[in-house]
Formats: sequence, C-alpha cells, structure tokens
Amino acid sequence: MRILVVEDDPGIASGLRANLQQRGYAVDVSDGVATAWSALRAERFDAVLLDLGLVDGDGTELLRRLRLSPAPSGAAQALPDPATPVLIVTARDQVHQRIAGLDEGADDYLSKPFDVDELDARLRALLRRAAGRASPVIRYRDIELDPAVRSVRQAGQPVDMSPREFSVLLVLLEARGRVLSRQQIEERLYSWDAAIESNAVEVHIHHLRRKLGSACIQTMRGVGYFMPQEERT
Repeated sequence: MRILVVEDDPGIASGLRANLQQRGYAVDVSDGVATAWSALRAERFDAVLLDLGLVDGDGTELLRRLRLSPAPSGAAQALPDPATPVLIVTARDQVHQRIAGLDEGADDYLSKPFDVDELDARLRALLRRAAGRASPVIRYRDIELDPAVRSVRQAGQPVDMSPREFSVLLVLLEARGRVLSRQQIEERLYSWDAAIESNAVEVHIHHLRRKLGSACIQTMRGVGYFMPQEERT
C-alpha cells in the first residue's frame, strides 16, 4: 500500500518513512501544500498522513482542495481522488482543533507525539474502511490474509511469503474482480525513488501462483492480472 506523508520537519518525515517502510508500506514524502498537491495529481495513493503546519501554508488547505476534487466518473480514474483517506498527524491537540480537522474532511486525527504502532493500526483501519471491509482479516476462498501481522494462511496452513509477495497479494485481493495492469500494481508498491526491475511484478505473481495455486491469479492477456470475484450463493 502506498502512503503520502506530508510533513515539513525532515527528522519526523524521515522517521515516519523508515517506520512505515518497515511495516510494508511504500512511502513518499512532501514538505508542503504545493508539492503534495502535485503528487496527488500525478500518483494514486492509498492514504495521506497530513501535518497541518507546512512550509507554504496550512494542511487544511490541501485537505479542502482534495475533498472538492471531481469524483471519478464511470471507469475513469481521475486524479486526485477526493475519497483518498486522510489521517491528520499534528501537534495541534486541542479539542476544537481536532473537531475542525475532522469537519474539513479528515478521516482520523492523531496528535503528536504518538506511538507508531497506534499510527499503523489507525492506517489499517482507514484502509479497511476505504476498501469496504468490516473484518480486519481478508478472506478469499481458502485464503486468509491478515494485514495487522502480515500473515497468509491457505486451508488453515501458514504460507511463507516475502514482503513484496505479500504486498502484491494484498493489492490483488483488495481489487478482486477488477483487472490491474502491471503499471497499476507497481504504482501501489513502489515509492518515487524505488528501483523497479522490468519484470518484478511478473516474478512476484509467478511465485504467488506456485505457492497458492495456478488458478488463484489469472491473466487477461495484454491488459493485466486479476483474482476472480467469488460467486455468491
């Protein structure tokens, strides 16, 4: 999952990036309203961590602009996406400030200083709600994926996976029933400065098929990859 951290303190931004990367997120950092808006117009992020006191303005300006963006129409994937989850992370901890941030359109609000484990839990909750899931565990056929502990089980048995394989599987499970191109998968897995092998996605999917069964992930030739939507009985 790809996160945009909007934070103008280099030390805090670096610490957030390192901690979130250790937890399996792809993380990009912007230090102001202008650079963050440019990032949101160019890339799709699963969530935004937003400080309020930025080098060129207030974070609520960015939040307001995001929420007023046109919603995607039909199959169009307009950028930026006004429904992108936003978690405000700020030193402003007064009740009226928290209320104002939430009323501006934030999905959650966390005051500094904070525990990174709590931040991670709040992020998982935001991503779960954005995906329309009530359960913290994703179940698909005989597969169970738990984002909290980054574990996968099939037919009750643990399946060993590399961090990148886990992330590819999570992206495909969240989008099951929809075809994702290689580029769309890469955009969810890699930050701006990450080195990407030309066949990285294909290699990860090959490994997932070997571990979970060849029919688990299907290919639409010339388009991309998908996990079939489960039939309802």
